[in-house]
Amino acid sequence: MKISMFHLMPHRELPADFESKYHSVWVDPPFWELAEPNRVGQYYNWTLDELIYAAKAGMDGICVNEHHQNAYGFMPSPNLMGSALARATNDLDVALVQMGATLPTTIPPIRVAEEYAMLDCISGGRLVAGMPLGTAMDADLCYGITPIEHRDRYYEAHDLILKAWQSREIFAWNGKYFQLPMVNLWPRPIQTPYPPVWIPGSGSLSTWDFSAKHDHCYCFLSYYGNNLGKRVMDGFWEFVDKNSIDPNPYRAGFLQLVAVSETDAQ
Repeated sequence: MKISMFHLMPHRELPADFESKYHSVWVDPPFWELAEPNRVGQYYNWTLDELIYAAKAGMDGICVNEHHQNAYGFMPSPNLMGSALARATNDLDVALVQMGATLPTTIPPIRVAEEYAMLDCISGGRLVAGMPLGTAMDADLCYGITPIEHRDRYYEAHDLILKAWQSREIFAWNGKYFQLPMVNLWPRPIQTPYPPVWIPGSGSLSTWDFSAKHDHCYCFLSYYGNNLGKRVMDGFWEFVDKNSIDPNPYRAGFLQLVAVSETDAQ
């Protein structure tokens, strides 16, 4: 088993009456009422400091993620954070786990292939390439992706990225959603044929199937307690067994919330 630190990077100064006063923490919280731009840089730097500390403390990986218009996770560009972390941890044996960039909202998705390749090069081959489908809030409401196209766009973006990392020839991509006349990726990842791919999910059968089909790691994002988390992971391993897939323990990751405070009551 390997242990990583995952950071949502929340806004750290929401008022005590936030839940009763505001509709939601996602999509429509009013920045101009709740935050001060001149303090945001401090939050980002604190987050980087915390992740670097985790790396120095011996964690196997440090994880960042992407959300939009979100007060509990306002890291809209995880690869910017990842580039800072890659350089700051070059003397440490710690994985750089990008959870992700959201594929359907990156247009064209070849940018994910390029930026991930850069991160793998800067880090000396320590990238774990997260490829999240993305939430309806992020992709559909904030970025205008048509819901019925959301998953198909994801599948096409995934296939384009993997081909761009591996192809030894310049190729044209003429997909349903993305058309690129000449794909010739510079740079390429250090890891071959490509970095480990993690597929974050919340328990859907289609994500289990997609992860297994492509031999990627399924990473369950458990925000709803141990009991549900255990049921989902038991279901995943039953799915693996039923489909005669080898039960490599690294086929799955599990995110567990950990609360830290000075007292149990807090």
